[in-house]
Amino acid sequence: MGVAYDATYFEELPLAAESLTSRAEQLAAGLAEERVDHRFKALPPDAEGLTVEALAAERRNLFTGGFTTPVLALSAESVAHNLALLETYAERHGLAFAPHGKTSMSPQLFADQLKRGAWGITAAVPHQARVYRAYGIGRIFLANELVDPVALRWLAGEMTADPELRFICYVDSVRGVELMEAALSAAGATRPLDVVVELGAGEGARTGARTEADCAAVADAVAAAGSLRLVGVAGYEGEVPDADPERVRAWLRRLVALAADFDGAGRFTGAEEIVISAGGSAWFDAVADVFAEIPELTLPALKLLRSGAYVSHDDGHYKHLTPFNRVPEEGTLEPAFRLWAQVVSRPTGEQAFLNAGKRDAAYDLDLPEAQVVRSARDGSVRPATGITVTGLSDQHTWVRTEEGAELEVGDWVGMGLSHPCTSFDKWQLIPLVEPDGTVSDYIRTFF
Repeated sequence: MGVAYDATYFEELPLAAESLTSRAEQLAAGLAEERVDHRFKALPPDAEGLTVEALAAERRNLFTGGFTTPVLALSAESVAHNLALLETYAERHGLAFAPHGKTSMSPQLFADQLKRGAWGITAAVPHQARVYRAYGIGRIFLANELVDPVALRWLAGEMTADPELRFICYVDSVRGVELMEAALSAAGATRPLDVVVELGAGEGARTGARTEADCAAVADAVAAAGSLRLVGVAGYEGEVPDADPERVRAWLRRLVALAADFDGAGRFTGAEEIVISAGGSAWFDAVADVFAEIPELTLPALKLLRSGAYVSHDDGHYKHLTPFNRVPEEGTLEPAFRLWAQVVSRPTGEQAFLNAGKRDAAYDLDLPEAQVVRSARDGSVRPATGITVTGLSDQHTWVRTEEGAELEVGDWVGMGLSHPCTSFDKWQLIPLVEPDGTVSDYIRTFF
């Protein structure tokens, strides 16, 4: 299970984590002072000029409070449930958690995740890290090799200005290490950048050094670079070719063995802990199982999970892939998104068109799913029986209706979405809605 942390570490960690969380909460809270205007889709026109805080205080109803369609809503109840579920899951399995922030790019949700025990927030590209820093995120895991000299110069400045900043990123090539060393040296970096060697998930997979020998060569290059410090290994099991539980666990065991081999060879000189990181949203049960088998190392092991889509979950791709389908005794995630659009055309008895399209709904993995209809006549809500989304144009949803399906111009159709990452990114300010339709807050995103 790895070396235990000493008592001093545990005494200091809660204070440090509390400080980081407080800073992120304070900065995220400042978003409530932003003014509502034309930049934000679907918000009530008569709210123009109000602060977000003032509009939230009015607790308007999503359907009768002046919102225009299409409008994307997040279930406050489901988001809270999902945040709590992954918090307890990570605790139960002894995992540190750095949820991938690319999903929501929301400082408010980041602050909530940190408050619920997250170690830090994962990023994919420099812009995301800049947003994180602007909103007080003190621990960032960049799941990519960072070779942009401008971004590295910015990062060197951040690390100098904030001695408490913990920033870790991938390395997967000798050339990448050379570029990072050159840029950081030129920028006058005052302390080394922590890096983890990325082990690729297999031939034909995405990034990462393909073999253990390749990983060792990258580690040798890091050891020769004065501006970098090797602190662990990482990868993404979601890219394992023809992934199934057996193949995913086999790759994860390779990752753990690589960490142990590097440790035995003394490659983590200067590190305070050994970072071993994996975990998307489809196989975190396998990560928990294999990381529980990590052997005793010479330093404490930081077993870092990075799942991100859980915060809103979905009604498509992740609904089918979530590990909780395999381990239902651990809990169940709840889809939190619902996109509401109005019927604007009913040209035949078999066809209808809604006023939402590719600008509003995720469509890269699955089409939206018609779930409920809210009558324009009396506000009653019924299941969307016999109503199927068949396609999306830029600003229209194509709908097929079966015989007997009740649907008329003006009705609101509530749709479930697939793929959280391409749902959040189409909306800058998203109503957070209670079960009765009351909007209690607004979630700001930065894409």
